[in-house]
Amino acid sequence: MTPQGFSAPSAPARLLGIPLGDFGFFRSLLLAAATGFLTFFAVCFLAIFGLLFYNILGHHQINYADSYRYVAFPAGVIVLFVSLIFFVGVWLRRRITAK
Repeated sequence: MTPQGFSAPSAPARLLGIPLGDFGFFRSLLLAAATGFLTFFAVCFLAIFGLLFYNILGHHQINYADSYRYVAFPAGVIVLFVSLIFFVGVWLRRRITAK
């Protein structure tokens, strides 16, 4: 409990224990791009295995390129834009409150 008139020191924003407020602009862009790529490859992996099981169990012939086009690419782009908004927002908040 803080005395009246004093504010508690604010802790930097954290994600899984990583302090997010200390990144610069280019590091924020790099983290957003890395998050988008990681999402693309993880979702692509899961989509390919999903199509594999769907083709084997259902005797279907769905092209595996559909996992890139219709599942992994949209997921990667959506996460890229959301992470850009998040990481650049954290950077902007730090820049605005530092003055």
